[in-house]
Amino acid sequence: MTSTYADAHASLVQTLDARVREVVRRDGVDPQAEALVVRRIAEDVVRAHDELSLTGQVAPVPDPQAIVGEIVARVSGFGPLQPYLDDPSVEEVWINDPSQVFIARRGRHELTNTVLSAAEVTELVERMLKSSGRRLDISTPFVDAMLPEGHRLHVVLEGVSRGFTAINIRKFTMRASRLHDLVELGSLTPQAAGFLEACVRAGLNILVAGGTQAGKTTLLNCLASAIPGGDRVISVEEVFELRFQHPDWVPLQTRQAGLEGTGEVRLRDLVKESLRMRPSRIIVGEVRAEECLDLLLALNAGLPGMCTIHANSAREALMKVCTLPLLAGENISAGFVLPTVASSLDIVVHLGLDAQGNRHVNEIVSVPGRVENGIIEAEQIFVRDGQTLRSRGGMPPRVEAFERMGIDVHQLVRAG
Repeated sequence: MTSTYADAHASLVQTLDARVREVVRRDGVDPQAEALVVRRIAEDVVRAHDELSLTGQVAPVPDPQAIVGEIVARVSGFGPLQPYLDDPSVEEVWINDPSQVFIARRGRHELTNTVLSAAEVTELVERMLKSSGRRLDISTPFVDAMLPEGHRLHVVLEGVSRGFTAINIRKFTMRASRLHDLVELGSLTPQAAGFLEACVRAGLNILVAGGTQAGKTTLLNCLASAIPGGDRVISVEEVFELRFQHPDWVPLQTRQAGLEGTGEVRLRDLVKESLRMRPSRIIVGEVRAEECLDLLLALNAGLPGMCTIHANSAREALMKVCTLPLLAGENISAGFVLPTVASSLDIVVHLGLDAQGNRHVNEIVSVPGRVENGIIEAEQIFVRDGQTLRSRGGMPPRVEAFERMGIDVHQLVRAG
């Protein structure tokens, strides 16, 4: 695209954009809630311009459909970022500064040729936060929010981020909704998937661990889909990310404080509140801090549950779960936490991302409930050997829970 053509294109889009916005304001249309109405307005404006071009008064529109899409993205969507949000192969979009817009495809980073202005970035943030009810200002320089399409937005305000506001959009891409889907994607073997489904049905407590973008939330969704329909499920998250089908499910999310500094709802508050809602299962999207203690106490009391955590291995995940509860207060000691973790968790699943950007389950570990010399014992059930997740013959705890469900767990973990 030559400089002259690019300038003419930008001028045309700007002119048509202004006309569409004028009609939107005049008719009282909500651009984000009524995107289809905005599209019809844009089509009418572009058609009228094209008809006027027959008289020679204005330049014709070279590609009306493309122009309509661009205008709708500017008015009703998220401008220059909308094509990346619409592209199913793009997993994440982030802006370091207006001249650096990155995307991730299949786990790999790419610097795009999109260049924004500081004003465009500010407008994008305001538009993204409009529908979430969350705010960003000097007193609240960080924000997590959910976009209308289900994508997760994280913004760090300029001043905390040097030079420019930093934006991350992690797209919600539902490639798998059940454990069988992960088998088809190559993340799990049929044997390991059958074992994990049996663990969920038997009511074992499962910790899903891995690095960023390893697929923890996806696996948690698939595990949640295996919960029996007669159970009542309560989930708690920073922002709504879980998506699974269940007839009796109440999802809860945190809330930031209002302008008066009141009304904040922390993840720890939600964990405690969920216990008053007669749950059969509890799911915590991710534990990062002292809410880990409240989750462990719930699991230790016999309430089945699952959650995710950032960790580089199953062993490190167990160590981290033993550390986070200490943040809850000085009266919480390691002597209390270690046996509580050992008796509360049953299974740890660790996921990883390989060099090609493929997500795999690397190991499935059993927690028998024993502590020796300050270390929680763990037994490997499945471990990835090259490209295959192989059974190591280890056994899960609480075999009687499988027997009550009529499941032969020995058959499920038998080495091939």
